[in-house]
Amino acid sequence: MLAKFKVIFIISLISLLPTLFIWLPFFIRAESVWGIPLPKDGMATVVAKTFYDPSLTGNYSFGLPNEYYAAHFPLYPLLIRLLSPITGYPYAMLLVTALSSILAIYFFYLFIQNYIEKKDALWITLVFSLLPARWLIVRSVGSTEPLFLATIIASLYYFKQKKYLLAGVWGLLAQLTKSPGILLFIAYIFAFFYPRLKELGDHPANTPFKQSELKKFLSILLIPFGLIVVFFIYKIQLNDLFAYFHSGDNIHLFILPFQIFNYSQSWVGTFWLEEIIFVYLFGLLGLIKLVKLKDYDLAWFVGIFFFSILFVSHRDIIRYALPIVPFLFAAFADNLTKNEFKYAMLVLIIPIYLFSLAYISQNVMPISDWSPLL
Repeated sequence: MLAKFKVIFIISLISLLPTLFIWLPFFIRAESVWGIPLPKDGMATVVAKTFYDPSLTGNYSFGLPNEYYAAHFPLYPLLIRLLSPITGYPYAMLLVTALSSILAIYFFYLFIQNYIEKKDALWITLVFSLLPARWLIVRSVGSTEPLFLATIIASLYYFKQKKYLLAGVWGLLAQLTKSPGILLFIAYIFAFFYPRLKELGDHPANTPFKQSELKKFLSILLIPFGLIVVFFIYKIQLNDLFAYFHSGDNIHLFILPFQIFNYSQSWVGTFWLEEIIFVYLFGLLGLIKLVKLKDYDLAWFVGIFFFSILFVSHRDIIRYALPIVPFLFAAFADNLTKNEFKYAMLVLIIPIYLFSLAYISQNVMPISDWSPLL
């Protein structure tokens, strides 16, 4: 038990220390870091305080229609709301994000040990806490990604152990956090049924499904049940069962793939997009490697999620790709433990930090009056 608490303590430090370093210049109101100018603004959440109630969302003047809030699923703002009586809404937002980050990194630590020697687990966990830089950024501000990644990693961790009830519960939480959680359910359907149907095709006389295992797998139905719950919340609060699909320009999915290279799209707005190709490259290489490793559970999830990303048109594509990143670490684990990579990370720490400060300083919601949010 003492050893487990020691691990949790170390994981907490790995998660929190980089975030604290990000926060430090803003806490001390530094005017600049390394020549990068820093503003003194902040960010907060609205849904946590209104819970989709249209009679309340109108009190927060951000120029957004009530339907906009349906694009954001309720678990993250609900957790903020539960903590807000203690800390107030803005600090509750940061606290939920920080705790979710610890949870995500802890489950990553448990998960990655299946792919490397235990002595390397803390090293790769440290790398995961910093890389990609976009992951460090979303862990340092109010965002749903840490909670979403925590639930995704936990769900897949238990699914690989055939603990389907726990996989379903964590998958349910993932679905209540973000809409792409349904992709986890689709991946589980393929991961569970495809090899058994293939076995039936190769050997028709065999029985591919054990009744006891099939009953346990039904726990995975908790994931689409979570989606139904969210839609019924929208029905009650917004009088629109499918309010998510009426939330305006927030879904960013298109019929044709690679629309992100259309610089005229409202959420793209630039032709400086070459790094998007590298996002696709690493995603594909990781998927291919997982298939070669015969890790089909991860391959199905990474493949389905990656395929969906090809149809997303948004400049911040790396944020959309974050849910597959932990599993790309598993695919490239043998490279990440080499000394060459360790030397490279020593150099990358500085640009990761500077990029994080620059990004956060320029990605600020303009709030002139904080009083309604406090």
